[in-house]
Amino acid sequence: MADLPRPPALSRRALLATSAPLALAGCALPTRLPAVPSAQRPQVTVLGLPNERFFPTEHAGQLGLQQEFVAAMQRNMARRGLAPGAAFPELDLLAISGGGEDGAFGAGMLVGWSELGTRPDFFLVTGVSTGALTAPFAFVGSSSDAALRSVYTEITLADILNQRYFTAAIFDDAMADNSPLFRTISRYVNEQMLAEIARGYDSGRLLLIGTTNLDAERPVIWNIGAIAKSGHPRALDTVRRIMLASAAIPGAFAPVLFDVNVAGVPHQELHVDGGVFAQAFLYPASVGDLRRQRIAQRLPTAPARAWIIRNARLEPKGSEVNRRTLGIVGRAVGSMIAASGYNDIIRMYFAAERDRVDYNLAFIRDDFTVPYGLPFDQAYMRPLFEYGRERMLRGDIWVKRPPA
Repeated sequence: MADLPRPPALSRRALLATSAPLALAGCALPTRLPAVPSAQRPQVTVLGLPNERFFPTEHAGQLGLQQEFVAAMQRNMARRGLAPGAAFPELDLLAISGGGEDGAFGAGMLVGWSELGTRPDFFLVTGVSTGALTAPFAFVGSSSDAALRSVYTEITLADILNQRYFTAAIFDDAMADNSPLFRTISRYVNEQMLAEIARGYDSGRLLLIGTTNLDAERPVIWNIGAIAKSGHPRALDTVRRIMLASAAIPGAFAPVLFDVNVAGVPHQELHVDGGVFAQAFLYPASVGDLRRQRIAQRLPTAPARAWIIRNARLEPKGSEVNRRTLGIVGRAVGSMIAASGYNDIIRMYFAAERDRVDYNLAFIRDDFTVPYGLPFDQAYMRPLFEYGRERMLRGDIWVKRPPA
């Protein structure tokens, strides 16, 4: 099989704590409240909002997303002073993928895009994993570029995790404690940013972040703008926890528990990295159906553009694998993750072609040659940030189809 994506070095992320001191640590086993019974899962909410999240693999979730897109478009048209029967305004849709510290690439791109003066006011921004950390900044706009640059050029491993002892593999829920990442998220995602996200939602724009409900074995798409707009006293904390969950690589970082209520009985949902199901996403097929219907009926339909930032390389490099359990498992799982990410960009390409959406893809190419060293090392992330920024400024960063 030719042109498979290069497997990311999963061992640098999912096995971060294997270098921790080999000493026993006495600790209690982690506990949790009961999971939500399967029959009640579609009806359960965290904040009591009917549109706070969607389950895209279920019919009701597809329908809810479609209705949310239509409602956003109506608000968008009203803001522009367009009549209900007028042509849809031009739409720019941005998807930001996972990729760990490689998220510095996409962050640099966005900053360079602002400097060019051509960065769109995105109708839709979606994010998964490190893309979920970038997405709120992309949604708010160029005014948040300084904070976005800080996130990806100043943080260190200590701002992301605390390593645990190797015994965490048996006695804990992950090899690393990601509470430092929650504190980092909280420094940047504050009341002011939440208010800006709410204003964007009011104006007819959508910010969606993906997680995985591991109990239900289902992907979840969270409607961050609706949560921000709700005024709920737990809205800010919930948005922060959603971002943390989206970046919680299973086994590497601790999962995030969401408290819910089922018929007056407390339960909990266990959420991890949205990349378990998809490394990146744009819109569900039901939304594409609406666009195709308008085109088929020869109704006014403005151009739409998809911008996909893949925070990873696509070309496999390959290297010798040590004949050790962790090395073999790490490479195999990393290969599966890379293949999944490649399949995502192919899926979005064919969906865009079907729906007559202009497709634009950016990814880390072979001309970036700075060697990877330690996890979240600024000696790697800063050059990668500048690489993404400079490629954007040069104007040669986008391709019209996945390389294959």
